[in-house]
Amino acid sequence: MALRSGHGHSQPRRSINRAPSPLLAHSVPWLTIMLGSLAPSWLMIASAPVMPPLGYLVFLAWHQLRPGLMPIWAGLPLGLFDDLFSGQPFGCAVLLWSLSSIVIDIVETRIPWRHFLIEWLVANGLIVTYILLCLVFANFGGADAPLRVIVPQIVISVLSYPLVGRFVALADRFRLKPLLVGR
Repeated sequence: MALRSGHGHSQPRRSINRAPSPLLAHSVPWLTIMLGSLAPSWLMIASAPVMPPLGYLVFLAWHQLRPGLMPIWAGLPLGLFDDLFSGQPFGCAVLLWSLSSIVIDIVETRIPWRHFLIEWLVANGLIVTYILLCLVFANFGGADAPLRVIVPQIVISVLSYPLVGRFVALADRFRLKPLLVGR
């Protein structure tokens, strides 16, 4: 006797032999972060930084949504990839993404309970610090940009972080969607 779904469908419900794909489970976070690093150059080319650092926002969102999913050293290769496409001095994202990963790990160790306000404040603090330090590194590299140039980027980044978090949650659902295993 076959199991029925109970919704008037005549097809049997298949819940046995279904598991998330290990390939998707491990690759989706890394690929979404890399696509986030590429996306600002697809949308607009501007003389001043306006687009948020989407790769970094996705990186933060994955760390906050699924603590421990990516190793603590994940900031190094992902930051290196971001450095290739962001236009920042080489090594800026490697250093800042790695430090952000360490800071998030320390905050999660010190504050074991999860609350939206705490996570939002930590993310916004890291976003503002990241953008300010990127300006400092760019100015050390020969740029002469005043602080007021990055204010729109900071505002847009802080306001768009909840949307990026929502996108990461959708990608996480896709990542963990059960697939039929063998037949």
